[in-house]
Amino acid sequence: MNTLDGLPVVVIGAGPTGLAAAAHLHERGLPFTVLEAGDTPGAAVRQWGHVRVFSPWRYNVDPAARRLLDEAGWVAPDPEALPTGAELVGDYLQPLAELPQLKPHVRYGARVEAISRLGLDRLRTAGRDTATFLLRLADGDELVARAVIDASGTWGTPNVLGASGLPARGEAESVAHLEHALPDVLGADRDRFVGRHTLVVGAGHSAANTLLSLAELSAAEPGTEVTWAIRTASPTRTYGGGAADALPARGALGSRLRAHVDAGRIRLLTGFSVHALAPTDGRVSVVVRHADGTDESITVDRIVAATGFRPDHSIAAELRLDLDPVLGATRAIAPLIDPNEHSCGTVPPHGVDELAHPESGYYAVGMKSYGRAPTFLMATGYEQVRSVVAALAGDWTAAREVQLDLPETGVCNSNPAESASGDNCCGPEPTGRGLSTGISGGLLSAPLSLVALDAAPAGACCTS
Repeated sequence: MNTLDGLPVVVIGAGPTGLAAAAHLHERGLPFTVLEAGDTPGAAVRQWGHVRVFSPWRYNVDPAARRLLDEAGWVAPDPEALPTGAELVGDYLQPLAELPQLKPHVRYGARVEAISRLGLDRLRTAGRDTATFLLRLADGDELVARAVIDASGTWGTPNVLGASGLPARGEAESVAHLEHALPDVLGADRDRFVGRHTLVVGAGHSAANTLLSLAELSAAEPGTEVTWAIRTASPTRTYGGGAADALPARGALGSRLRAHVDAGRIRLLTGFSVHALAPTDGRVSVVVRHADGTDESITVDRIVAATGFRPDHSIAAELRLDLDPVLGATRAIAPLIDPNEHSCGTVPPHGVDELAHPESGYYAVGMKSYGRAPTFLMATGYEQVRSVVAALAGDWTAAREVQLDLPETGVCNSNPAESASGDNCCGPEPTGRGLSTGISGGLLSAPLSLVALDAAPAGACCTS
């Protein structure tokens, strides 16, 4: 008898992917424990509860979870409706976590601090594949497991503002002026933005939706100013394809943003690379360094860093991981999800084989599996855990029959009717396929009105 037989599979994270893993483990009759650092299911999702996603409900419910919920008499939402994050938790994740098949196996306030093999550090090889996993929690408690499914996500590790991937000088000292991605500009966080000058840094959908919320606030509250800064020379990717976009909600997002920029309600700065931050008389000065080595600065009240996320692999430091040097994803999955080549909808099906590490029995799934690639979506995570759990059950035929049915242009985040924030989920598509816009080459038919920082006088860009 294998020493691992009878031990539970530990799932880290009770978000959409983690709870989907739990549902599949239950269906396969495998013992499991879910460890959630927050106090509720979907704790990270709750933090962007005001966001409405691009993808309709039919893409956001895992099939195994749906079967469990249906058995309990769940009233499913309209499959074509676009839920907010709060609705995703309240109407789906919370009921799922409360099911008697899952609830006894979910532990809240259980933050994993480290994962190793019982009695073995990373150097030891003999007997490694049959050794028990050891998980140490932040409160000192320890658990053992036969396998680990890490669905802890990347929400807690946002990218820095610095243009070189390192924190800008003074970034830590300026934290009082910085906002995490997706602030609730029109709701709970409104007071931090009213009557102030906000700089939004980033070219993804989280930046776009935050900008739309700020533009709405600016129209209602005099003295509220909005500046948008991107590193590239053009906002084409953010604007998208408008009416030609296969996902109308996303197309509407870009069209509305462009209208605000063209009307001067949002000032757009291009070629913007943050070099340093310096708190100054209750505000913050942002120093921009240009390619020619010259600097200039702008002064604002708030900065929203909509610069994406990165994985934190430190809890698995004693495990043998094979990570792609660019994305921080598994080496096998990296070329399939590279945002330089793929958008959300062009990622090919993948499963246990692409997610496997040299450390047998450890799988990072969900957003964390994508490393720094921003093209992840929930439906992809659900297929990942279905494949992984099938493999853990010994059903390798099912594990390797991976399929993924997605719209060609991807499924990302937006808020079609309101001005709430969204998530940065779509990158450029392969050359010749456009930028997930539905327009060949990703180009727009009309010229864009841009403000290039290189042409602006030093200190005159955004000060007020």
